[in-house]
Amino acid sequence: MTPAIPPLVVMGVSGSGKSVLGQALGQGLGIPFIDADDLHPASNKALMAAGIPLSDADRFPWLTLVGATLARGVADGHASVVACSALKRSYRDLLRSHVPGLLLVPIDGPAEIIARRLETREHEFMPATLLASQLATLEPLEADEAHIRVPAELSVEEAVDLVRTRLTASAAATPR
Repeated sequence: MTPAIPPLVVMGVSGSGKSVLGQALGQGLGIPFIDADDLHPASNKALMAAGIPLSDADRFPWLTLVGATLARGVADGHASVVACSALKRSYRDLLRSHVPGLLLVPIDGPAEIIARRLETREHEFMPATLLASQLATLEPLEADEAHIRVPAELSVEEAVDLVRTRLTASAAATPR
């Protein structure tokens, strides 16, 4: 197991591969994986299934639950990895208010790669038509946001290795 694993949020727009990478990181790091999609209330799922983008008012109670879920893991003595879009700075700040040591794992890639992935997957409530609204909402990470950026072009195995290597290097550089 990689030492000093912080709570992780694999983030990005729908179809970027958050859930696939999150599951693989959870397994590879020996920590629980949670898909934030599973924490959405039925009302949010119905809006998205109808092709209606969520408002901040729709998202904040959900994000509060995501943050509380991450904090519960820390209180229980372990980090967790959550797949969550976390598109705006205010959303990420809300998550950090629950777990200040949060490490973001953004999946970055051109819209064309994401669109191709969306075409080949089936999702319970997130249609490909919402990709444009998610890309428009996505706010770039700022310098003070701890993160390990993962290029979308990497395989899942390469992405897990990248994150594990960066976590190990970070732990080795941290004074004890």
